[in-house]
Amino acid sequence: MGILSTTDLTVSRLCLGGNVFGWTADEGQSFAVLDAYVAAGGNFVDTADSYSAWAEGNSGGESETIIGRWLARRDDRDQLVVATKVGMLAGFKNQKRDTILSSADRSLKRLGVDHIDLYYNHLDDPGTPLEETLAAYDELVRQGKVRYVAASNFSAERLAEALEIQEREGFAKFVALQPEYNLVSRDEFEGALQQTVAEHGLATVPYWSLAKGFLTGKYRPGIAVESARANAASQYLDEHGLQVLEVLDELAETHGTTVASVALAWLAQQPTVAAPIASARTLEQLNDLTPVLELELSQDEVDRLSAI
Repeated sequence: MGILSTTDLTVSRLCLGGNVFGWTADEGQSFAVLDAYVAAGGNFVDTADSYSAWAEGNSGGESETIIGRWLARRDDRDQLVVATKVGMLAGFKNQKRDTILSSADRSLKRLGVDHIDLYYNHLDDPGTPLEETLAAYDELVRQGKVRYVAASNFSAERLAEALEIQEREGFAKFVALQPEYNLVSRDEFEGALQQTVAEHGLATVPYWSLAKGFLTGKYRPGIAVESARANAASQYLDEHGLQVLEVLDELAETHGTTVASVALAWLAQQPTVAAPIASARTLEQLNDLTPVLELELSQDEVDRLSAI
């Protein structure tokens, strides 16, 4: 467990992604995964109002609804950190004031909670003035509906601009960034974006931490995997990806753990990273992830993976 950036939120080293809830995991499977995650020591759950609108018959909000029903069965809401997002659901793909405020109310209702711990601007919206967007998030914090606000899918330049406006206007400041970042997809984050996050004391909570499943180790040359993400994960089956898997295999054997947990541990030990996000639709998949809650790689092992 660690403190998230400048907040008073204590979060586990693994954030459980809710994108599969209501998609490849039904309510019963989702409840089982969520229960097991908390039992293993996790407390940080990530979702969005757009999850899982892409599935046949869905319109968005399914993941939040399932998490809300799960929360209603428990008595530890105050020990859990619930994050959700706004800005990528069809009909609400913008960061206008009315969209943010009304979407937050809908998310609160689906989640069955009186506040959202961490509320993300899901996607930067150049078509809406940043001042309008950031004032709306500040309004939610002042109303007590949101504890902290964060950004996702921002460039370094736009993130710096947003932080400057928040500082100047006295608005609630972003405390975290959620970018794509993993062992085989590093260019977009490492560099200017990582530097901006570090300079402003933000936490990083990466998505696609396992490269759409590739870094679980189950995708290998000549092996067919039945998964909704098989095509996306297979794109990493190149010389670089295979070199990464070779070292992950070796380190997993050394530590007596899973390939996925080693990949997540590397990410968790990168500068500014608070908790990688990874999802699981079954208990078997979750069991591949949870060792990262305790796994510490040596600096030599981290450096070896970084050098590939």
